[in-house]
Order: sequence, then structure tokens, then C-alpha cells
Amino acid sequence: MKFFVDTADVAAITELNDLNLVDGVTTNPSLILKSGRDILEVTKEICSIVSGPVSAEVVALKAEDMIAEGRKLAEIAPNIAVKVPLTHDGLKTCKVLSDEGFMVNVTLCFSANQALLAAKAGATFISPFIGRLDDMNLDGLELIQDIRTIYDNFDFRTQILAASVRNANHVSQCALIGADVVTAPPAVIKALANHPLTDKGLEQFMSDWAKTGQKIV
Repeated sequence: MKFFVDTADVAAITELNDLNLVDGVTTNPSLILKSGRDILEVTKEICSIVSGPVSAEVVALKAEDMIAEGRKLAEIAPNIAVKVPLTHDGLKTCKVLSDEGFMVNVTLCFSANQALLAAKAGATFISPFIGRLDDMNLDGLELIQDIRTIYDNFDFRTQILAASVRNANHVSQCALIGADVVTAPPAVIKALANHPLTDKGLEQFMSDWAKTGQKIV
């Protein structure tokens, strides 16, 4: 499973990329706002750091305007994936841009039917939002499973990009289900290394080592 980091924070991306933990990046208008930077400028810098897909989102609502924005964003770098919302206009945009050879990430997916439409429109990625469904007492992971089943049934090439990932359990469950990609904030990716028994074992080892009075270097 590929790891995308969900942020526009260049320092955080660089840190994880240096550990080979970044296969791509996803951004959205909220993350651009948080970065405090110009969307074209910061996206170009991210693309220079990461060789994998970098999702940059359109902000128009009509297909004609989305297409124009998508083409503009795609000019930033060859690894741009144009991000469009899962609306009728977003699907129209997906079809046009996909036919032109651009990667397209269809976002804000909350149902298997929506995911089916995105695949038929030629989406490179579909982004179902796990955490936001969980917030409504619905099972976000069940949606990932349903999409996996549908895509496998019909051999769709669209990659499942699990989004709105809130915790380490979301990541491991998505891996078990067979999501192609998971995108998560830097803190969640870092948290995957944490376990209380690891900390406890290390504490014991350090205590015993101190008693030996030895040094390695």
C-alpha cells in the first residue's frame, strides 16, 4: 500500500520523504490556507520534493471552469494529479482531463455508487472519506471494502485512495481491506511506529544496559 501525506507543510513532507515514507502528497483548499502560501508556489515546491503524485484541487464549481483550473494546475509539474469533487461537474471534468492524459483524483466520495461513477469517468484515484463517515456513526471502513469489491468485480483501474484517515487503526484496516493508497496527516503516519510495549521493552533494556557499566562507542 502506498502512503500519501495529507498536508501542504513542506518541512513535514521533506522529513517523511527522507525516511522513504512518502509515495505522494494530497492537498486541498483547507491545507493551502493552513500553509499560508500561494497554491501554485507551494505546490510546485512539493512536486520538486516528491516524485509521486501530488494532488492539487480545483476550486471552481462548474465543469468549464474546473477544466480550465485543472489544466493550469497540471502545468505545474508532470506528477500533478488534478483533484476534483464528486459532483456531476466534477465527473465531467474528470472525463475531459483523463482523456487528455492527466491524472485525476476524485474527492469527497461517501458512497460506493459515487465511486463506481468516478471509475467509469476515468479517475486515476477515488478518495473515500473514512473519518467523516465515522463522525456520522457510519462505517467508513465498510465503504472502502465495498469499493474494493466493486472495483475487483469489474477490473476497474481506479486506485482507492483512503482519505480522512484519523488514526493508526484506519491505516492498518485499509491495508487489510486492500486500499491501494492511504493519505494521512504527518502525525498519523509517525504514530504508526508507536506501541506501549515497544516503549516498555526499550525502557527495560536501557535500565539493564546501564547496570553493565559498558559503552559501545
